[in-house]
Amino acid sequence: MLGVGLPEFAVIAFVAVLVFGPDRLPDLARQAGQMMRKARAFANQARDELRSELGPEYADLELRDLDPRTIVKKHIAEAMEDAERDATEPRPRGLHPLGDGEVPPYDADST
Repeated sequence: MLGVGLPEFAVIAFVAVLVFGPDRLPDLARQAGQMMRKARAFANQARDELRSELGPEYADLELRDLDPRTIVKKHIAEAMEDAERDATEPRPRGLHPLGDGEVPPYDADST
């Protein structure tokens, strides 16, 4: 929750009671909740609008996927999976690394 733990939340609540008083605090909490709902609805509407404008290829688009850190992490994870898959897959027949001092095959007629 934005790095706010229980002790910080308790201090914030105590200060809020001192500043606003116990009579006005429930009304302020209700207004804050309504504001959060409106902000969430606005963000969801913006996401849905972006999805519809981009087309069906981006139907599973999430706004957090557009964060550059997330994109880099995703591509690094995919590259690591590809490297692991390449290491575990058998090599095609006839293709193997040359040993020390081994001369690669040479066809005089093809040159």
